[in-house]
Amino acid sequence: MIDERRQATVREHMEAENAHDFERCIAAFGHPRYEIMATGEVWDGHSGVNALLEENMRGFPDFQFHPSTFHHAADAVIVEGRFAGTHEGVWRGLPPTGRKVDFPLIIVFQFDGDEMVCERTYFDIGTALRQLGVARDPNSTGGKIATAMNHPVVVGRAFVRSLLRR
Repeated sequence: MIDERRQATVREHMEAENAHDFERCIAAFGHPRYEIMATGEVWDGHSGVNALLEENMRGFPDFQFHPSTFHHAADAVIVEGRFAGTHEGVWRGLPPTGRKVDFPLIIVFQFDGDEMVCERTYFDIGTALRQLGVARDPNSTGGKIATAMNHPVVVGRAFVRSLLRR
């Protein structure tokens, strides 16, 4: 059955990525491609995907993806899970904080027949940045103050609009 074959491909890919065996991880693709929806980045082809995986490894040498639920669609396997790791190296220009991250994400593995052709990842970048200590919860007092100070024109206009609607 095609769903079982596709899920086996996805599991092989995830196991290789968790083992940090990037050649085996990339080999699971018919055409390697990652799309990171939180940042708008596309990493295409062997060298692009390998660069992303190597950067993640430098930033989070112990990173793991923990899948919890698998769903099947006409041309995809959708996996819910968690990304976890310790920020021990430079990641996206951010020096190591030594902090742990553990956040939920959903990955859509797209297929063309039996060939996996794209891994599209959805997660909240704000959660990861808050866990790394470089962003604030926008609902906290500190977060509200930081937002007002960093974006006074936008916040000021929103405040005036709220007064005019009364």
